[in-house]
Amino acid sequence: MSTSNATGSFTVWDYVVFAAMLIISAAIGIYYAFVGGGQKTTKDFLMGGRSMTAVPVALSLTASFMSAVTVLGTPAEVYRFGAMYAIFAISYTFVIVISSEIFLPVFYRLGITSTYEYLELRFNKVVRILGTLIFIVEMVLYTGIVIYAPALALNQVTGFHLWGAVISTGIVCTFYCTLGGLKAVIWTDVFQIGIMVAGFVSVIIRSVVVQGGIGTILNDSYHGGRLHFWDFDPHPLQRHTFWTIVIGGTFTWTAIYGVNQSQVQRYIACKTRFQAKLSLYINLLGLWAILACAVLSGLCLYSIYKDCDPWTSGSVSAPDQLMPYLTLGIFQDFPGLPGLFVACAYSGTLSTVSSSINALAAVTVEDLIKPYFKSLNDKKLSWISQGASVFFGAVCIAMAAVASSMGSLIQAALSIFGMIGGPLLGLFSLGILFPVANSTGAIVGLISGFVISLWVGIGAQLYPPSAERSLPLYLNTKGCNFTSAHLDGNWTSTIAVPTMSTLGQTQVHERPAIADNWYSLSYLYLSLLATLVVIIVGIIVSLLTGGRNQNVNRDFLLGRQDVSSCDFLPCYKKDKVDNIEVLDWKPYPALDEGIDNPAFNQVETKFPENKQQLSDAHI
Repeated sequence: MSTSNATGSFTVWDYVVFAAMLIISAAIGIYYAFVGGGQKTTKDFLMGGRSMTAVPVALSLTASFMSAVTVLGTPAEVYRFGAMYAIFAISYTFVIVISSEIFLPVFYRLGITSTYEYLELRFNKVVRILGTLIFIVEMVLYTGIVIYAPALALNQVTGFHLWGAVISTGIVCTFYCTLGGLKAVIWTDVFQIGIMVAGFVSVIIRSVVVQGGIGTILNDSYHGGRLHFWDFDPHPLQRHTFWTIVIGGTFTWTAIYGVNQSQVQRYIACKTRFQAKLSLYINLLGLWAILACAVLSGLCLYSIYKDCDPWTSGSVSAPDQLMPYLTLGIFQDFPGLPGLFVACAYSGTLSTVSSSINALAAVTVEDLIKPYFKSLNDKKLSWISQGASVFFGAVCIAMAAVASSMGSLIQAALSIFGMIGGPLLGLFSLGILFPVANSTGAIVGLISGFVISLWVGIGAQLYPPSAERSLPLYLNTKGCNFTSAHLDGNWTSTIAVPTMSTLGQTQVHERPAIADNWYSLSYLYLSLLATLVVIIVGIIVSLLTGGRNQNVNRDFLLGRQDVSSCDFLPCYKKDKVDNIEVLDWKPYPALDEGIDNPAFNQVETKFPENKQQLSDAHI
């Protein structure tokens, strides 16, 4: 197997499995378009009526960003750079704790639909609009990547037209998202995460059988340098080390789980704060499971192709095509299983794209339309939400063309969240954690962080880091049969990822000195850099512009009512009966209901009374 380039081909059963996944996903959207009277209001369409429970939301959270980028990109990452990527399990733990204990309580207590409503409550309308526009750019770019990823898989294993696959992906997502709203998105995610796990597990099991046991795979990986986990080099220019993954990865993914609308919108749709927090912690288990599957799949890739790398031998045109190539090779005698893996990659994309479309529709209606067209009734706003879903579905399909030139999928995806998500994380942290911050500091800090992160991120795209910084591992082609190692005429060369030799060639005389220093900063530190710039600049500017003298509503800051164990343990209040103190043994009920943002509705006319109402809710 290790020296063969022979692969199977798609059969009727593969198409049946693939089509069944699409049909079931579309059927879920149709079901939620009509069940319970359909999506009559924006609350139903965008927030699922705030009636969701922890388990489906947790599975949806896992599916939303563990997408085709994970299915295709992470195994390729492990194949080329080793299993150090598994250290992200530590990052995910920090991310979930920070998101559930700092950001979730504030967002849930205010009952907001769009996270950017918070920015107006805490600062002003200008900050809200800036945050909304940056989020829209971020999600459109990211969604373009995850639409493009499974199209790559289809193109590789079936010869299906690349852009035909891109367009069909967008159309199916837009269809069920527009019909069924958030409930359809969440329940299709639940179905699709099952397909993703099944696809991974089938590849791992078959690879273990082909290689004669898991011991062979681990032994090959060890001798190939793929099991080197612990690199404690503190140098910030090294692409992946323990510190870049744990520290940089924590900031990168907190920008996703803590403040990104498409994730926040799910857990604040839960019926209680307990359910919302529980969904995040259950989701952590899902993140660990998917990460383990992806890393092990990458080790299987290396074990099978350790003597003949399909990429450098020319059997595939990009590392992100390795997983579908492996699938056809090991499942050529098992009709239907290649279709399961393609459905796995496609499921990841459907879940992520539908989440993005729904979030983009939410911020468009809540931040760009509703505040300025107050005469619109709820039914009209619901229609506008559905129209926005259709519009953003089309935009995301168009942006897939940009993704075709962004290089490695996993790095491109996380780089976008670093460059664009980092400044937003800094902005929300400034508002929630620092009472001194004012609107002037927020605006100047946000712009400063955005400019710095774009400067480094775009510079890194123009001048990729040297092989000395990225440290790709050795790939062998000595065992290849080059007479069969060629590309089929139907396949399309799409992503040009530099090889070790071309990376060495980038060290030309025209390369500026800044490229090997500033631009070579690990892509995982982009979010950390942007967040710190926003906070530091924001605090300094706020202090210089009267931040200490402003009267900040404490309900918009993280407070004692938000830092509580009462979500998971019974809390007791002292009460008096006949002047004797007794304990009320009922669980502390505060924050169990998600309210529909009374703070925002009355922020201009009845602010003092509203503040008292919010405070009373926690007594």
